[in-house]
Amino acid sequence: MRETIEQQLFSVDEIAQRVQELGQQLSLDYAQLDPLVVVVLKGSAVFASDLIRHMPISLQVDYIGTSSYGDDTQSSGQVRIVKDIEVNLLGRHVLIVEDIVDTGLTLQYLLATLGLREPASLKICALLDKPSRRRAEVPVDYVGFSIDDHFVIGYGLDYASRYRQLPFIGVLKLEEE
Repeated sequence: MRETIEQQLFSVDEIAQRVQELGQQLSLDYAQLDPLVVVVLKGSAVFASDLIRHMPISLQVDYIGTSSYGDDTQSSGQVRIVKDIEVNLLGRHVLIVEDIVDTGLTLQYLLATLGLREPASLKICALLDKPSRRRAEVPVDYVGFSIDDHFVIGYGLDYASRYRQLPFIGVLKLEEE
């Protein structure tokens, strides 16, 4: 299998502008709530780092690691937590930051699992939303961009743990060799 970048979907400037807008909106919505921002590793780390820099409010950050893809381009459908958060969620306003909502299975699992810990609120902020692939309906409260059914890389998104460092978001094309 050989891969190439087929096209650039979102430029550095487009991403920066949208992340700033999301940060401003979240700052207004969470101004007095001291939210816990839960970053879904690894893909969301770049987005979340930029996002919280645009949120000049009191907040706390923690990280959760999930796995459902491995090195494939399709979700296995089996979600598991590989690194749990360390902060108690009881009574907290929790914002889950995700890189992409594809099938919705990971977020469905996270909402159910974290919901059992009795947060005051539990919302989702996703950089990318791919509604055409949804297998589980999840409420995505804040969306950076909606995209068609492409396999995307860059700005934290990867294929086989590569391409995360790209400053833009592009479409990956896989070709048989």
